[in-house]
Amino acid sequence: MDNSSGVGVLDKAVLVLNALEAGPASLAQLVQATGLARPTAHRLAVALEHHRIVSRDTQGRFILGPRLSELSTAAGEDRLLAVAGPVLIQLRDLTGESAQLYRRQGDERVCVAAAERASGLRDTVPVGSALPMTAGSAAQILLAWEEPDRLHRGLRGAKFTAATLASVRRRGWAHSVGEREQGVASVSAPIRGAGGKVIAAVSVSGPIERLTRTPGRMHAAPVVTAAERITEAMRRAN
Repeated sequence: MDNSSGVGVLDKAVLVLNALEAGPASLAQLVQATGLARPTAHRLAVALEHHRIVSRDTQGRFILGPRLSELSTAAGEDRLLAVAGPVLIQLRDLTGESAQLYRRQGDERVCVAAAERASGLRDTVPVGSALPMTAGSAAQILLAWEEPDRLHRGLRGAKFTAATLASVRRRGWAHSVGEREQGVASVSAPIRGAGGKVIAAVSVSGPIERLTRTPGRMHAAPVVTAAERITEAMRRAN
């Protein structure tokens, strides 16, 4: 075995997973693809099934299981946070405002990373905060490129309109003034993953007194640049 790690059972389990990468396989096909003895292939596949790493299709063939997808999502999240951290700090230092990273979870958006202003009033959003998808520039970003049906559902009860989201798509960034919280303005831009899908929003936020009633004029360029840097770093990481 060329890629031997020295842990035989693990190497054989990886052989099974590599074989299933090509698609569903019966036990006989698994034996043929891996070169393992039939009882060994069966024992490993069933053990992996127990841990949801392998599953079965409707015909009883072995397929890759849901746990791999869950682990992949978690790995993507960790990669996003690792990549975004330094960029958020630079964005905060460049704009003088708090910077945040948001991901959508169901009907909410969650702040998954932030770089606060070093001094002065702390009006940033704490990491872990769940905010509504109905207000704020980050919500606009996370909704603007959704499929039409999901987009229109998301507009129910929203403080922004379909026309607002059309403008967001056209210019590539969003801003809001007192939309989610009175006295607070923000600017956001999209971070894209595989296939160009919007996977997160990067934002700066602060009091209207500093950001003015046209915050995009001040901060759209650095926010868009930060989002593009995170997007590109994620692409390289993959």
